[in-house]
Amino acid sequence: MTAETQIKETVTNNDVVLFMKGTKSMPQCGFSSRVAGVLNFMGVEFQDVNVLADEDIRQGIKDYSDWPTIPQLYVKGEFVGGCDIITEMTLSGELDTLLDENGVTYDKDAANKIREANA
Repeated sequence: MTAETQIKETVTNNDVVLFMKGTKSMPQCGFSSRVAGVLNFMGVEFQDVNVLADEDIRQGIKDYSDWPTIPQLYVKGEFVGGCDIITEMTLSGELDTLLDENGVTYDKDAANKIREANA
């Protein structure tokens, strides 16, 4: 299976996918840690893909999304963005809206706590 096929299957078969350095329980870079931390705190069920474990996936995801950096978040097969975009969307409430529109369960109180802590 090619990296592209594997990536396509992963983003298609999971509602929320985070391509990251490390895992959701042990991120290996600050940016990946921030996005995984937000998703974990908000109680979002997501598939993590450790790009450090497979160089073909690490480069393949950059080609697939035409986005140069990791982490990369996908919701219902659509690329959402990297760390800065997810941070902005979380603080503005746009991430809540995106998750609501796609039927993804999360803790709304936790999302509000993130915004309150960063106000």
